Amino acid sequence: MSVIVSHLEATFHSLSLLSSPTTKRPTVCRCSFTYLSRISGIFSYVPNPVLVIIDVQPKELGIPTKAYYAVEEVKENATQKSQKVFVHVPSEIAAHEVEEIGVEHLLRDVKDTTISTLATEVTGKLAALKGLDARLLEIRSYLDLVIDGKLPLNHEILYHLQDVFNLLPNLNVTELIKAFAVKTNDMMLVIYLSSLIRGVIALHNLINNKMLNKEHEKAEDAKPATVPPIGGS
Repeated sequence: MSVIVSHLEATFHSLSLLSSPTTKRPTVCRCSFTYLSRISGIFSYVPNPVLVIIDVQPKELGIPTKAYYAVEEVKENATQKSQKVFVHVPSEIAAHEVEEIGVEHLLRDVKDTTISTLATEVTGKLAALKGLDARLLEIRSYLDLVIDGKLPLNHEILYHLQDVFNLLPNLNVTELIKAFAVKTNDMMLVIYLSSLIRGVIALHNLINNKMLNKEHEKAEDAKPATVPPIGGS
């Protein structure tokens, strides 16, 4: 929006320079609305447009957008004319800090009490793992097509895959295995203690309810029985 506003400001400045005073009232200047529309159309032209496809009903994990831009491709043998092809552009959905603060301010009281924070985090991690699995399957299918000769070899993609494998940690180190085991045992201990505490609290609440019900029954039995009056006496 800032680019559009700057272009509109430039348009208004140029119009102020090109406006001419009227013959009857020299102090009043006039400008053409048609000229304004034409200049606005010129400035709204985008030399390198981006095609963004948004799936309003996404069925796959990840962001529901795919972006492409046109690139002129020239054949190596120069036997054919150059043509424009679509090239994929990495895209993400983000917001400015001001927008994030505004949305959080509006949604601060809109909470689902049936879903805990832990359940939300676990759901998010499961969704991320499913997305990772889908990407790995996509990479596998691409490599199979390259091996079968159905797709050309792209060295840039192979370089990125090599970087991914180089950044993977070595999990066969004894110290790392021991650290993972200790961390896992600590987390399982916390889960076990939490379940034990919840069970003890539930038993205490059950005992308290039983005692409260007995006290109510004793209070009801201790009340004097009311004899209904005999009619006509």
